[in-house]
Amino acid sequence: MKASMFLSLIGYLVVPSGAAILGRCKVAKKLYEGGLDYFEGYSLENWVCLAYFESKFNPTAIYENLPGGYTGYGLFQIRSHEWCDKGKNRCHMSCSALLNPNLKKTIECAKRIVKGKDGMGEWPSWSLNCRFADNLARWLDGCRL
Repeated sequence: MKASMFLSLIGYLVVPSGAAILGRCKVAKKLYEGGLDYFEGYSLENWVCLAYFESKFNPTAIYENLPGGYTGYGLFQIRSHEWCDKGKNRCHMSCSALLNPNLKKTIECAKRIVKGKDGMGEWPSWSLNCRFADNLARWLDGCRL
């Protein structure tokens, strides 16, 4: 009896919450359609790589970075303290708008971020995982844009 109740409880805890994880090619297509391919000189492969390392292609991801004092929102984990309405609001939008799987607001905000002095370097994960990667082309392998 205890074992079945325990397994039932575990089942409730691991059931997906309806998170809309997107496939790699779907992300690539949406970013391409949103005009990110070579925006400010960064290839589409860079953007797809960034999306993977920031959210594993989850446009509804929210990550609280307590040591850093911010929360990351959406596909690119855009930081609340600088870019959306829980901070300086440089993108002029609500943080919740960055969680929409259509990615329109996310792309709009990412364009604003990358126009800054650090470019994609604003995202440490890009600098660490994508910036000097010699295999970026793999992020678009098999994708029809």
